[in-house]
Amino acid sequence: MGTAGGGGGASALRLPGLHGYAVEFSPYWPGRVACAAAQYYGIAGCGTLVVLEQNEAGIVLLRSFDWNDGLFDVTWSENNEHVLITSSGDGSLQIWDAAKTKGPLQVYKEHTQEAYSVDWSQTRGEQLVVSGSWDQTAKLWDPAVGKSLCTFKGHEGVIYSTIWSPHIPGCFASASGDQTLRIWDVKAPGVRLVIPAHQAEILSCDWCKYDENLLVTGAVDCSLKGWDLRNIRQPVFILLGHTYAIRRVKFSPFHATLLASCSYDFTVRFWDFSKPNPLLETVEHHTEFTCGLDLSLHNRGQAEILQVLCWT
Repeated sequence: MGTAGGGGGASALRLPGLHGYAVEFSPYWPGRVACAAAQYYGIAGCGTLVVLEQNEAGIVLLRSFDWNDGLFDVTWSENNEHVLITSSGDGSLQIWDAAKTKGPLQVYKEHTQEAYSVDWSQTRGEQLVVSGSWDQTAKLWDPAVGKSLCTFKGHEGVIYSTIWSPHIPGCFASASGDQTLRIWDVKAPGVRLVIPAHQAEILSCDWCKYDENLLVTGAVDCSLKGWDLRNIRQPVFILLGHTYAIRRVKFSPFHATLLASCSYDFTVRFWDFSKPNPLLETVEHHTEFTCGLDLSLHNRGQAEILQVLCWT
């Protein structure tokens, strides 16, 4: 695992026998990071949630929790600085309290295949969680309720990514192996919008933090595409440069036209889609698949990058 910013240095923490799948900065604690990991590339074995903190001495392990199947995604609570939710290969979601030494606090098991994505809503006035699964459904959860509130059907392939809009309450996007990006409203029964975004599986999507109508998708075709929900006939930008599938993409929390992506080509790339030459930097300090990526809300220019690599 490493930390990289535009032109910055890198620090690393090795986790023996684990492959990282997702990383997310705490919205409360500068330098605190949660990582979802699995043994044997998530094909078999157990999973581990690790909570890390970066300080002047490097990256320190604060807490570690084990689960009986691989963990593929993690999200921090938006109303409790210690609470996290992970999604697992057994189709379940786990709620953890990082202030405690044991867990999980609760387990929600409804998906019938791998739960590959989980996200906590960021808009004020609601505390909702959305999960996406290889069973081709997304589910809506209230963490205080022991069962899902709603199931969203329509995708014709596995769901790899589910992300809440940071602008519109109750609105989320999903990206799927059926090559579509879909927009949903929790108050409506069906899908609001279907965008045939790529001619390949879409592994990741994200909302622009400064434009409620702008999203980005990253796909197996090695491209990033920007989509304006008011006109979906063609993308507003296409970013090329990765040489293998794009695993995750994130918009900057500080700049409307900046984003970062990571790929199975071992690289992390920083882009500004407003420029004639949009590729700003390619970070190549990983030696294996780079699966997780997040941008710090606290430190401008800092990106936390989690690579998939078995350390023994």
